[in-house]
Amino acid sequence: MKKSWLVLLLAMLMTLTACGGNKKEAKADGEGNVIEDLKIQFVPSREPDEIVTKTEPLKEILKAKLAEKGYDVKNIDITVGTNYESTGEALSAGSVDVGFIPGGTYAIYDDGAEVLLTATRKGLSIDAEDPKEWNDKKPTEKAEDQVDFYRSLIIAGPSAKGQELAAKVNNGEKLTWEDLASAKWSVMGSSSSAGYIYPYLWLQKNYEKGLTDLPSVVQADSYPSSMARLASGQVDIMVGFSDVRIDNAEKWQKEFGKTKSIWDETNVIGVTDKIYNDTISVSKNSEIMTDDFKKALQESFIEIGESEEGKDIIAIYSHEGYKPADDKNYDGEREAQKLLRELKN
Repeated sequence: MKKSWLVLLLAMLMTLTACGGNKKEAKADGEGNVIEDLKIQFVPSREPDEIVTKTEPLKEILKAKLAEKGYDVKNIDITVGTNYESTGEALSAGSVDVGFIPGGTYAIYDDGAEVLLTATRKGLSIDAEDPKEWNDKKPTEKAEDQVDFYRSLIIAGPSAKGQELAAKVNNGEKLTWEDLASAKWSVMGSSSSAGYIYPYLWLQKNYEKGLTDLPSVVQADSYPSSMARLASGQVDIMVGFSDVRIDNAEKWQKEFGKTKSIWDETNVIGVTDKIYNDTISVSKNSEIMTDDFKKALQESFIEIGESEEGKDIIAIYSHEGYKPADDKNYDGEREAQKLLRELKN
């Protein structure tokens, strides 16, 4: 009799345990698409108050987009990091879920962050690794196609030395290290991707030397001031992002006092590897960041970037849209960060 009661009791306990497990699973399934808080942080590339004000409409737009994909987000919190590193650290720690960060910041913190999207911008009428192509197809113009990268150009100016180097390139000759070392260069600060880091990497790749090995290099405080030095002949070469001449074409004559156009008096003598644009990255340590939710975020931000209202919001970072990112595209940034560490040491 006792044995029968014991068997019956064990059977009841097993049934209750099974039922309890099913209820817990059902609860998880039923609440899995409810997100209480989604924390987004921007880096302070503009005034923090300006970023917060400009991105305020993003909260409701993103909520609506995620709702279309089955996610009920109750609250979206948008903040601005005190610096680029603090946003990278917050992503790594999981204290923020989504970060709008540059490629360089992502490369430093990719142990704790995963790149989701790369920002796009208008491309140019020329994108070639051969500098002669840039000169044969002048002037460079903005194109309608959206691209997720840009390049840095090594540009020779109207000085006698600048014209001498440009003539060699346009004749199909490869410049020697002695050619480059005989010129005066203008660069930006050592943390500038287009104005220092990628030109440095270009020199290493082609000559196994760097900007620090050149005998005559001056640092400019802005691209226009660097361009002014090139126009006046104070320097023979400047480095800058690939549409720097478009941005300074009017100043070349009106402010820098040149009679000929910037396209007549400058030539490209070197082209760096691609520099990939800013990222939208997510935390690897966020409790809410499942594969399905990452996909929903990815699709939502792409759709936001395609809408007029969305474009107005993301213009705060000069983003024009987004496309799915590829982690290996940021290998160049990893090399750049390695270079920066070496330069500091």
